[in-house]
Amino acid sequence: MAVRQMGATEWLLLGALSVLWGGSFFFVEVLLDALDPASVVFWRVGPAAVALVVLVYATGHRLPGDWPTWRAFAVMGALNNVAPFTLIAWGQTEIESGLAAILNATTPLFTVALAHLVTADERMTAARGVGVLAGLAGVAALVGPGALAGLGAGVLGQAAILAAALCYACAGLYGRRLTGLPAPVAAAGMVSASAAMALPIALATGAPFAFDPSLATWGAVAGLALLSTALAYLIYFR
Repeated sequence: MAVRQMGATEWLLLGALSVLWGGSFFFVEVLLDALDPASVVFWRVGPAAVALVVLVYATGHRLPGDWPTWRAFAVMGALNNVAPFTLIAWGQTEIESGLAAILNATTPLFTVALAHLVTADERMTAARGVGVLAGLAGVAALVGPGALAGLGAGVLGQAAILAAALCYACAGLYGRRLTGLPAPVAAAGMVSASAAMALPIALATGAPFAFDPSLATWGAVAGLALLSTALAYLIYFR
């Protein structure tokens, strides 16, 4: 399969995606002062799903009605949203957001390793491995060496973030099944399926509608749902 080379537009979008997803750790930390981890996940994907569905129909698209596509949305939503978002939100109750960001940056390491095992066109190369390690070092440098001070503590929290990174890697490979859909449709379908799964989990394990509606809380919800999720997934599928 031929792979199109990335141009300036793709590099700019990739940079924007890094900023949007990187900011999610800050928004999650703010929300954890008012909500339990499962409720944070619901408030991340719920408003994002509404915004994306509105965008789909406003731009003349339609959500698919067939079961195989929605099954793919559900699997992708579980791997790319519900499971990793929950693991990250809980992990951030145990470790600092800076360390969480560094550990989450191991996603490409897992992706490269899994792609080498399960695909025929994305084999591991020395250059690819060095590039991933350089990127991980770059994240650590940007966050600051102080974040690494907590590397030996909060083992379960660190394991949760690494498990989330593995989920993202699996989702990245599974997401190939959705590449034939317009970006707004793929994003809206996946996040809507995620919201449908996240709400009963939040109701069963937490209190998603019982929190102090402060300006900081709503600002974090808006940033997490509309920027770090809705906008980020439009770019991701693009």
